[in-house]
Amino acid sequence: MTKENQKRTHQDVIPSMAKFLSDLWFEGDFREQPNYLSEIFKRILETELGDDKELRSKMMECIKTSEMLAETLEPFSDKQIQKACSKILAA
Repeated sequence: MTKENQKRTHQDVIPSMAKFLSDLWFEGDFREQPNYLSEIFKRILETELGDDKELRSKMMECIKTSEMLAETLEPFSDKQIQKACSKILAA
């Protein structure tokens, strides 16, 4: 059975999140993402495009989610995160 045809269960969530975090760890300094998003969005808000209230709402939600991820992972070192993800993916 191909991966696309497999039914997903609630048990697939944690390994998928571990893979996401593992991939994110390799992408660079994820802890700075909220700052990067804030800088990008601040510049957009200074333009005519930034007058769109729906877009503003989406940008704020993006920043909030990014901040929550960074805060959740903040107490852990990159090595600890990578090790935990590896263990989950190997299980």
